[in-house]
Amino acid sequence: MSDLFDVSKEVILVTGASQGLGRQFARVLSVHGAAVVLAARQTAKLKSLEQEIKAKGGRAAAVQMDVTDTGALAKALDAAEAAFGPVTVLINNAGLAIEKLATDQTEADWDAVIGANLKGAYFLATEMARRMVARKQGGNIINIASVIGLGVLKALSPYAISKAGLIHGTRAMALELAGNGIRVNALAPGYIDTEMNHDFWATPPGERLVKRIPQRRVGAESDLDGAILLLASNASRYMTGSVVTVDGGFLLN
Repeated sequence: MSDLFDVSKEVILVTGASQGLGRQFARVLSVHGAAVVLAARQTAKLKSLEQEIKAKGGRAAAVQMDVTDTGALAKALDAAEAAFGPVTVLINNAGLAIEKLATDQTEADWDAVIGANLKGAYFLATEMARRMVARKQGGNIINIASVIGLGVLKALSPYAISKAGLIHGTRAMALELAGNGIRVNALAPGYIDTEMNHDFWATPPGERLVKRIPQRRVGAESDLDGAILLLASNASRYMTGSVVTVDGGFLLN
């Protein structure tokens, strides 16, 4: 049982790794032995994280990748695989939200959110799946969804639609790829305290939202460590098409 959550033989690509959850995923997976490919549009923060991981004895490489540029995804994956060899685990984490009421959302807002959260994630997953199928060695795709893809809040309609689509896409791809030994699962976090939203939780709207969480606290980035290790490791070998929620009970309320 000691090696149940072992990822030391995995090459794991994390998109959106320059900050927030992607950065935390990369850190915890590298600590547990994975070779981590850090991907994002801007490479300055990636280089800093790469050096941090290497200084602690880990293996990391930074690769520029814009998931909304679907025509460049193959080239970006080539660069990722040049670092440590074939990617065995993809963590589809890059995404964004634009907080406006549906009647105020513009077509540009829609395109930005759907492009990053759904279209980009889908085409990166399919390009990765083609490579995994060709290698005939199986693989593992983890889509970072959200509890807002399972239940909704005001002012986040394109985000909710994109994450609901990603969850359903996870199930559809899991069904198609299971025969190739490729698992496709989703992680659906609830509200997590990150550097981008940290100040919000001390405001009256933030405090009201926390009161809706049965555990009466917002999650820490590290609260997702166990779930990402589960999905990235052989501990989840009989899981595919699953959606793992980590939300302090938010969906119950």
